Amino acid sequence: MAIEDDEAIKAASDTIVEETELGYQVFNAPDEPVLHQTDTDRIPRFDVTQEMLDESAADPESWLMFSKNYEAHRFTPCDVVTKENVADLELEYDMEVGANSSMEGSPVVVPGDPPVMYQTNGPSHVKAIDAREGEVLWSYTYPAPDDAVLCCDDNNRGVAVWKDKIYMTSLDSGVQALNRYTGEEEWYASTADHKEGYSATWAPIIWKGMLFTGSAGGEFGVRGFHCAYNAETGEELWRLNTCPEEEYVGDSIKQSGGTNWMTATLDPERELLYFNVGNPSPDFNGTVRPGPNRNTCSTLCVDPKTGEVQWAHQESAHDIWDYDSAHQRMIIRDLEIDHLDTTTDVVYNGGKTSWTYTMDPDTGKLLVRGQPMTQQINMMTMVPHVDEERDYVMLPGLLGGHDWQPPTYCPTTGLCYHKTLNTPHEIYWRNEEYRPGEKFWGGIVDVEPDEEIIPDEYNGHISAIVAVDPATGKVKWRDWIDSDRYLWGGTMSTATGLVFAGTQNGNMVAYDGETGERLWEFDVSDKAVSGDPVSWYDPQTEKQYIAIQVGGSGFVGRGPRGDRLVVFSLEK
Repeated sequence: MAIEDDEAIKAASDTIVEETELGYQVFNAPDEPVLHQTDTDRIPRFDVTQEMLDESAADPESWLMFSKNYEAHRFTPCDVVTKENVADLELEYDMEVGANSSMEGSPVVVPGDPPVMYQTNGPSHVKAIDAREGEVLWSYTYPAPDDAVLCCDDNNRGVAVWKDKIYMTSLDSGVQALNRYTGEEEWYASTADHKEGYSATWAPIIWKGMLFTGSAGGEFGVRGFHCAYNAETGEELWRLNTCPEEEYVGDSIKQSGGTNWMTATLDPERELLYFNVGNPSPDFNGTVRPGPNRNTCSTLCVDPKTGEVQWAHQESAHDIWDYDSAHQRMIIRDLEIDHLDTTTDVVYNGGKTSWTYTMDPDTGKLLVRGQPMTQQINMMTMVPHVDEERDYVMLPGLLGGHDWQPPTYCPTTGLCYHKTLNTPHEIYWRNEEYRPGEKFWGGIVDVEPDEEIIPDEYNGHISAIVAVDPATGKVKWRDWIDSDRYLWGGTMSTATGLVFAGTQNGNMVAYDGETGERLWEFDVSDKAVSGDPVSWYDPQTEKQYIAIQVGGSGFVGRGPRGDRLVVFSLEK
């Protein structure tokens, strides 16, 4: 069936998302959810069990959650594609998914005959695809309200899957549960009032029947929170306000920020949940929020059963540079840290600061702060007031360093792989009045500063893919990538020591994870590749597949939006 005949795809395609003075706004969305069923009988009927989720890291035939496993490694045990034969990868299929949207997500693949892929894109659109044939089995569009305002485009980065359901966050700060066989609605829960600037774009995770999600909208003066829902019924189980009220002065707690950009990470052995926490609000004007603004720009460790905070590690206290701690944490087991004479599990991430952080999972103690992955110039010095006659260009800029882009950890090489940005930005702070549902940055940003004020030390490289040893923090290799666009999207590693990533120049690249040598490149598009690669093995075809979504984002120079899903394969 042609996608133009799919009513749900048409509804998503007809929805317009444009940048306005208020932020990104939604226009011409459908009034009601739209479901189009094509061939739902082709989807194998069986529950995705907790045991399957627990063992997902070791299963080459599936990709059952956003980053493959609870520890967020984005690592596949598939071993068909190797360093020796990666040049033989072929294009299996290239399909249009509709909507011409921001394509920043990771598909989920449920094993079976055939394997079924659940693929999302903005605005709040999901479809079930026969992953073997590249054919749509059903598609669904959630009606994003016309009064929703968004910081950073209409992203949807993926779903969670459990039993007979899939779960998708929505632009109006909700969670939608759908029957994974038919696409029919099971329940919907609103987590916050989108009219105040709240939204949601990440993939949730599910553990023991609990769904974990949170809040976006830190650029709109919201108060950040994290929360858990009963995945069967949609009942809220607990809610945690990120920032402790007793540490904020006056009314500043009401607009404290501290939202999460991305999916949480779970340590199933310790039964601890790790959230990424973004900027305080307003972003650049720290005068209205005295103190360290506790828990913002942090890793936040939480008891998943109660929401009780166990510890927090803050990367940028009283932040005025928008140095969110944005991407998923990773749990690395039995890491040998020789200079500390210890072998231990760790929590690891890279920050917008461009440093990496290796932490104790039980206490949050910083064990290793890594070498800068990009340049650090004028970093963490006082931002000038808009009326002050002083130019201030900083690196990393407000996009990092390392933003939301999900990294990968490869047990084969022992290294972590990051997509990073090395872009200078000019910022100023100013006083602004808070108005619900309007941008509340407390300043202005120039993402293209005049050349004469860019620091002489700037090396001119806009971005890089970087390999880091989490035990030492040392940068092992770096591939500088130049463009007039930003490098976006995630990475993936394999049991054979390969690392896959798409670039903003429209290429799909396979690296030797040890050396950084480019072993294979494929010209996918003239558009940016902002999606995150995933992989699975199909025993019926005896092929390993690698899929990635193609298209940029309208926000801050990330290239034109797109609507393609590209799948490569290699036969055993």
